[in-house]
Amino acid sequence: MTPEFVVTLGRGALEVTLIMMAVLLLPALVVGVVIGVLQAATQINEMTLSFIPKLLITALVLVVGGPYLLQVITDYTTQLFGLIPSLVH
Repeated sequence: MTPEFVVTLGRGALEVTLIMMAVLLLPALVVGVVIGVLQAATQINEMTLSFIPKLLITALVLVVGGPYLLQVITDYTTQLFGLIPSLVH
């Protein structure tokens, strides 16, 4: 196992992690910013007003994007398992 191979495996793991995190966190970030702007404009300072919509949108994205996330992690895991025979000399 060469250092380049290890770096490639690590890079792949980071890419999969970033994809999965982005799918879940970006919609929550957008909703949080929109709610924050509305709170600033109306001067309503209620913590649950921003927490509940972010929680709901994250759950909705998880339900809608769950199959995609499962496919991404399954493809990566299958690729890793396929590499096992080439690692054993």
